Amino acid sequence: MTYIKDKQFDEERALYGSKDITVDNCKFDGPADGESAFKESSNVEVRDSFFNLRYPFWHDNVLKIDGCEMTENCRAALWYTNDAGISNSKLHGIKALRECSDVKIQNCDIVSPEFGWSVKNIDMKDTDVVSEYFMMRSDRLNFDNVTLKGKYSFQYITDSVFDNCNFDTKDAFWHANNVVIKNSVIKGEYLAWYCENVTFENCTLIGTQPLCYCKNLKLINCKMVDTDLAFEKSEVEATITSSVISIKNPMKGKIVVQDVSEIIMDDENAKGVVVISDEK
Repeated sequence: MTYIKDKQFDEERALYGSKDITVDNCKFDGPADGESAFKESSNVEVRDSFFNLRYPFWHDNVLKIDGCEMTENCRAALWYTNDAGISNSKLHGIKALRECSDVKIQNCDIVSPEFGWSVKNIDMKDTDVVSEYFMMRSDRLNFDNVTLKGKYSFQYITDSVFDNCNFDTKDAFWHANNVVIKNSVIKGEYLAWYCENVTFENCTLIGTQPLCYCKNLKLINCKMVDTDLAFEKSEVEATITSSVISIKNPMKGKIVVQDVSEIIMDDENAKGVVVISDEK
């Protein structure tokens, strides 16, 4: 194992093709403005290091990053990389994760538009995120205690589970397929339109016009806050433990709700049933 400590690198492909290497307390910054520091490397560990240059981790295999900072200048930090662990780090460059697989992220601070496109098998835990178009077209996401603020998140994702999360993000989960969200708070407009086989369990859903044009949608023991025009054209089975402002033209299924101010049924094809429960 090669060990590098307390060095600064700014040249192009500074450690290109490295194997079995540990980098500790190094800086990737400087006037040469070189890109792709670790491109096509394997079995790499980077600790307590600073990245201010572009594309450091492309086409890498077996990568561990801990206690590092990637600035807003460190764009597209990880692409086409597999089997990576990222912990206790700041990822602040745009497009920080793309076309990657088998990545574990824990206790990180992410500020990165277009983060996580076309990735597979991503575990994220105890992490704060600010992002737009977060995790688009991704597969097999497993999130626990993740806080997100952004827009257009989790669009076209598949086969994913979210637990104990807090998302403030409009247009989230559009076209999602085979997804379970548990014990979470999701705030935002137009939640999960066009989704299929999506379940919300013990969740609080906040915002206008949620859950429209859905297929095989399930809500189990959920609260809905400030929600109007919900479930339009959706096939849904729902148990809602709060009042709802309005429900509009559910296509199929049964919605049990504590109370609803208005039920709009002005589409002859809408056959969903709304039941007011006796529980207060």
